[in-house]
Amino acid sequence: MSSAKDLSHLLSLEARSRKPSPLKEAFRFFGQEGLTFLGGGLPLADYFPFDKVTADIPTPSFQDGIAAPVTADNKTVVEVYKRKAQNDPKNKDVELARSLQYGYTEGQTELVEFLREHTQIIHSPKYSNWDLITSVGNTESWDSTLRTFCSRGDSILVEEYSFSSALETASALGVNTIPVPMDEYGLLPEAMEKLMDAWEGPKPKFLYTICTGQNPTGSCLSAERREAIYKIAQKHDFLIIEDEPYYFLQMDPYTTDESARAGKKVDSHDEFIKAMVPSFLSMDVDGRVLRLDSFSKVLAPGLRIGWITGQKPLLERFVRLHEVSIQCPAGLTQSLTNGLLQRWSQSGYLDWLIGLRAEYTKKRDVAMDAVAKYFPKEVTSYVPPVAGMFFTVNFDATKHPKYEEWDRDVAKVENAIYEQGIKQGCLMIPGSWFKSIGQSNPPQKVSPKSDENKVFFRGTYAAVPLDELVRGLEKMGNAVKVEFGL
Repeated sequence: MSSAKDLSHLLSLEARSRKPSPLKEAFRFFGQEGLTFLGGGLPLADYFPFDKVTADIPTPSFQDGIAAPVTADNKTVVEVYKRKAQNDPKNKDVELARSLQYGYTEGQTELVEFLREHTQIIHSPKYSNWDLITSVGNTESWDSTLRTFCSRGDSILVEEYSFSSALETASALGVNTIPVPMDEYGLLPEAMEKLMDAWEGPKPKFLYTICTGQNPTGSCLSAERREAIYKIAQKHDFLIIEDEPYYFLQMDPYTTDESARAGKKVDSHDEFIKAMVPSFLSMDVDGRVLRLDSFSKVLAPGLRIGWITGQKPLLERFVRLHEVSIQCPAGLTQSLTNGLLQRWSQSGYLDWLIGLRAEYTKKRDVAMDAVAKYFPKEVTSYVPPVAGMFFTVNFDATKHPKYEEWDRDVAKVENAIYEQGIKQGCLMIPGSWFKSIGQSNPPQKVSPKSDENKVFFRGTYAAVPLDELVRGLEKMGNAVKVEFGL
């Protein structure tokens, strides 16, 4: 297995200018036997007002649409003590005296080792010098990625519709976001290649993509499209940033056949892994993919732990930035998250993810059933998602009774649907809120994701119980009927 390519020429001026923190380097000697460490402002663990943290966790399974409740017969206790000697070595706990101290920027060793093994099981990277470091979730990972590779005035490729907060982060840093056309199934490789083949001047540093359960469209890039996009990245020498918080929320294709729904279940770990679309990381031979992962959508957003996987020389630049920004994820979070994962083991964590797959499949099915039942077919179209938390519904703006009166302004139709939805008691997000705006060189017209006369709205099936989800979609369907005079 060969090493990754040298891609250091893609680093930003800021990243190239960063030097190792000598204080952080000195901290590596902290705790070394026989060494009196007087080199840093590290308070004695004796003064930490936490002697033990305890969490009751269930077996990794689900019952009636929720995580299996913790009972006397279904309970594992995570107990992490302050001192190393108080913890059972077999649990590989991160003792509080260590996690509550100024910690390892890369992440606590036990947690990082678990994530390395997990990455090998799921993605099996194809070059030798890959690694990962922890982050404070994908929002921070994305901000650090922009700072590590982009200087003000640089360009990046983004999906035509993308997570609005991610776009705003780039905009505030003076980074030009170039939209790449999409359809209902994600990025269009042929459109990307056409754009890049015609490009003049300094090329974009990378492609930023939420390629599985895309936010906002709910689309999922096929393996074939990912392979084609990776070849374009090789041809034009840019990185691929795969932002993948929804990767493990992949599902079976939607069907209304109840017997098919009952029969389609993923039970074994091998079935689960094979059922997932291959990641960009899994096909990367150059080390030009940086993968952003997070526990936010599979454990809890408030944990604020994510991780960045890529080639070691590029990750080293992230570490230099993290040393003087986040330092490391929160210590209590690392101890508790590591404690849960170690007690579940790799096998138990996969069981948990398999359970999530089944639950989100059920939620998606309920949402799509409700859309089919309550939304007027005369003006509505949609493609059921196969991953993530979101779905989109398209509406034909030309059939709105005021379309001509409003000078065929689809934005006015979109806003009218939005306001009518709120009036009827349901809020879904207009697609225009996620529109990427940027300028390629030379300028190219980006065809819309769908027909120019259509608007779309993003909904989620993750945020409310199933009965409320159905009621909400019934109200939104009524809003569409009222607005279109149906």
